[in-house]
Amino acid sequence: MVTTQLEPRWLTAEQQRIWRAFLNGVARINDRLDAELRPFGLDLGEYEILVHLSESEQHALRMSDLAERVRQSRSRLTHTISRMEGKGLVSRTACPSDRRGVIAVMTDHGWRLLVEAAPAHVESVRRALVDPVEPDDFEALGRAMEAVTSVTD
Repeated sequence: MVTTQLEPRWLTAEQQRIWRAFLNGVARINDRLDAELRPFGLDLGEYEILVHLSESEQHALRMSDLAERVRQSRSRLTHTISRMEGKGLVSRTACPSDRRGVIAVMTDHGWRLLVEAAPAHVESVRRALVDPVEPDDFEALGRAMEAVTSVTD
């Protein structure tokens, strides 16, 4: 079998600047959102899990579906859900239609905490990203991220 080494398509100086600004911006936003959820006893990953459960029928999702939605490996999600169970935010039950499946269910306590934390979180998102960015740039960012997420490998 013959393989050919392709010459790297190096980024231009401007592309490199934008790429690094993107990485730094995402890290800064995530750090800020994480810090502003701490007073509620949540981190950003836990908050995202609660949001997805809240948007699901009966506030429940199969663990495999939840892992895909929150972009976590199944083992990482299992660890996070265990921690959240310890806080009384979620519970796990066996899937009635598939003995191997496990369903994560948001508890009433998890729902109340999400309702309490959501206004502060939305305000954090506004301060961290929505407000500092010009509306046209914000729309362009949305288009760019939609293009990125629509690419299939």
